Amino acid sequence: MNFSKKILIFMGMFGSGKTEIALNVSRLLAKNGERVALADIDTISPYYRSRDMRESFAEFGIKIIAPRGKLSHADLPIIPAEVFGYVENPEFRVVLDVGGNDDGAVVLSSLSTRLPKENCETYYVLNPFRPFNDTVENAVLHFLRLQETSRMKIDYLVNNANIGSETTIEVIQKGEEFMKQVSERVSTQVAFTAVMNGVENGNSIFDKLEMKKYMMNPWEVENA
Repeated sequence: MNFSKKILIFMGMFGSGKTEIALNVSRLLAKNGERVALADIDTISPYYRSRDMRESFAEFGIKIIAPRGKLSHADLPIIPAEVFGYVENPEFRVVLDVGGNDDGAVVLSSLSTRLPKENCETYYVLNPFRPFNDTVENAVLHFLRLQETSRMKIDYLVNNANIGSETTIEVIQKGEEFMKQVSERVSTQVAFTAVMNGVENGNSIFDKLEMKKYMMNPWEVENA
């Protein structure tokens, strides 16, 4: 895995896990000594938002950019003005957490004219065990639609096949076989397989990103 570009964009349909991946990639960059700004412009899910990690990630030196105050939990396509400041700041790597519905794609489209496309990489995160991407046909359809609507070329696919705490090696490997088919259909390389909480997958056919779970389900928060 080589996150070489200044701006890393993670897109995905609801339930894909792209927010968790955006958080983990930001953490990885920070561990490697990078200054990182993570911009949360996801307009879909009220439960899984990187903006909710603002305080805890500040301890890692990661700046999370998102609407504040009454707008912090609004399902609106809002782009905080400071996003552009970090995009133009040569000292920062920028990670964008973008929703995969039409609103998210439109937001990214409005951003695209101000992003240095030669220094951006866009990743489309897939979990074939969730709705929207549960068949190769659906995955290809959403990939093509989002690429067109966002006006951003999707550079890589990400395999995030999982079924939560019940994820096994077999689940991840089924995801990789699924991703091979999608990759061939859209002529786009799979960047890596995401593996959560130490699940072993030594036979992975793709690079592997070992992740820590940062986002908690509402019922997990209540019982914490």
